[in-house]
Amino acid sequence: MEGTIYGYARVSTQKQNEARQLAALRNFGVAEENIVIEKRSGKDFERPKYRRLVSRLRGEDVLVVQSIDRLGRNYSEILEQWRLITRTRKAAIVVLDMPLLDTRADRDLTGTLIGDIVLQLLSYVAQKERESIRQRQQEGIAAAKERGVHCGRKRLHIPDGFETIAAQWREGSISATIAAERLGMSRDTFRRRAKEFSSEE
Repeated sequence: MEGTIYGYARVSTQKQNEARQLAALRNFGVAEENIVIEKRSGKDFERPKYRRLVSRLRGEDVLVVQSIDRLGRNYSEILEQWRLITRTRKAAIVVLDMPLLDTRADRDLTGTLIGDIVLQLLSYVAQKERESIRQRQQEGIAAAKERGVHCGRKRLHIPDGFETIAAQWREGSISATIAAERLGMSRDTFRRRAKEFSSEE
């Protein structure tokens, strides 16, 4: 009995475009009705469409993804999903941008072993690269702070006389509307900056 070829595409946000992944899946020959699209972050890995797809995979089925990171958010999760699909569900996996990761052929012990070794190596390299990027970002932020560069949201300018007028507002002698008008700010901005200024004291 011939199995079904499924395709899975995921983007992390609603604004990201999945067109490149879909084009790759279609070019491979995945039928439109067998393509599952999910717009959810891989951060928490709560992907109901993906989980439903994996749960219905059978021995002769094939799951096609464009890249290995569609299977998981880190090294251990990718390996866990790989083993779930290939060993528990007994289905095959094709990773389009990594031709070595195609388990349709050579499903014997040697083929499985080679595939697992390649997968572990690629997953490890991918995770180390992500960790390296995060470390470089943290080092860059630390270096910027040492130079006096402010990282994060730009602080709002505090008009002259802000502290005096904010104190009057806190005492109840003037309203937030009047305080904001005197300072040339919106009432919401005045309230927010007054609270921030108070917490910084």
